[in-house]
Amino acid sequence: MRCVGTVVRGIRTPIIKENDDLENIVINSLMDAKESEGFEFRDRDVVAITEAVVGISQGNYCTVDDIATDIKERFNNPESLGIVFPILSRNRFSLILKGIARSTKKLYVQLSFPSDEVGNGILDEEKFDHSDYNLGSVITEDEYSQTFGDWIHPFTGINMIDFYRDLIKEQGCEPVFILANNAMEILNYTKNVINCDIHTRFKTKNILEKNGAKCIGLFEIMNHSVNGSGFNEKYGLLGSNKSTEERLKLFPKDGQKLVDGIQSKLKELTGKNIEVMVYGDGAFKDPVGKIWELADPVVSPFYTSGLEGTPNEIKLKFVSDNKFPDLKGEELKTAIKEEIRKKAADLKGQMITQGTTPRRLTDLIGSLCDLTSGSGDKGTPVVFIQGYFDNLSDE
Repeated sequence: MRCVGTVVRGIRTPIIKENDDLENIVINSLMDAKESEGFEFRDRDVVAITEAVVGISQGNYCTVDDIATDIKERFNNPESLGIVFPILSRNRFSLILKGIARSTKKLYVQLSFPSDEVGNGILDEEKFDHSDYNLGSVITEDEYSQTFGDWIHPFTGINMIDFYRDLIKEQGCEPVFILANNAMEILNYTKNVINCDIHTRFKTKNILEKNGAKCIGLFEIMNHSVNGSGFNEKYGLLGSNKSTEERLKLFPKDGQKLVDGIQSKLKELTGKNIEVMVYGDGAFKDPVGKIWELADPVVSPFYTSGLEGTPNEIKLKFVSDNKFPDLKGEELKTAIKEEIRKKAADLKGQMITQGTTPRRLTDLIGSLCDLTSGSGDKGTPVVFIQGYFDNLSDE
C-alpha cells in the first residue's frame, strides 16, 4: 500500500552562468540526486526549472541604455513621456524606470492605488478609507504627500514614490506623479504613453490608443535586439529582473527546445515518460502583505505536452459528504476509489473536477515549485515532483 502522496524535492545544481549547458546540468543534477537520495524515476514525474537560470544560461540580457535607445527610437526622442500602472518593485521595475527616465526630459508617472497590480501598497488603506478620496479619485503628488506621504511598506521600509522620484531625478529627468485608476487620466498630461501593466496590458493599450495616445506596451520594448542585446519577442521587458545596476535579465525565450530535449534525454536514461517545464513566479497571494506573487506575464512559458490542461480529479470531501454520507473507514475508501475509476472511465480523460477550483496544471505546479525553490539562497533552481498525478485509486 502506498502511504505517501506527492513528494517535492528541490534539486541542487552548480551555480549557473551565461552560456552554460543547462540541459546537461539539469540532467546530471537529477542523476546525482537520485544516487544520493535513493529515489527511482516514475512515469509522469515532473522536472521544473526556474526561468531565472534559463534566461541566465541563454545570456538573455539588456542594459538600461538599450532600453533608453529603444524608447527614443519608438517615440522619436520625446521631450516628455507618460507611464501608466507600473508595479512598485526595486527588483522588477527600477532599472526599467531608469531606462525610461534616461530617454526623456519629463516623465509623468501614473500609479494605481491603493496598491499596484500585484498588490504592493502605495498608501495606508485605513487612512484612505477615512479620507475624502475614493477609488475613482485623482490624487496629485502634493495631495499624496500631505495625506499619505508618511506611509512606508511594512516589509521593505520604503515609500516607493520617494524611491522612484529620486531614481528619475538621478537620470536628469523631471518626475511628476499622479495617482489614478483610470488609464485615460495620463492623457491630460501627455499623449506619448508606455503602459506598464502586466496582466491587463492589452486592454489598457487598447483604451489609450482609442483615445488618441501613441501607446507602446512594456511588452513591446526590447522585443527585438538593440545593439546586439538580448530580447524577448513575445514579452519584451515583462518578467525581467535586475541583474546589476545597469543590466537586466530578460524573461527566457526559445525554451521549448530545452524542455523537450530534457524530456527526450531522460526517456533515454530512465525509460520513463517525465514531464518538464520552466516556471517563474507562482500564482498565489500573501494574505498579510497582500502581494499577489505573479509579476511574470505567465507562470510557465515553456512545458512539455503532458502538462497541458487542467487537473483531472474529484474532490474527496465533496464525494464523501454527498454520495457516501453513511460510509466510514475502509468501506468509504473502497467506494471512493471505485467512484474515481468510474468517472475516469466514463469521461475518458476529460476533466472531472467536481468541487475543485479550475486552474491550469502549469499554474498549480509552477506555484508549488516557486514555493519550494524560493527566491533567495536555497540553491535549488530545479524542482523534482513525484506523485502529483496520483490519486487514491492508484494504490
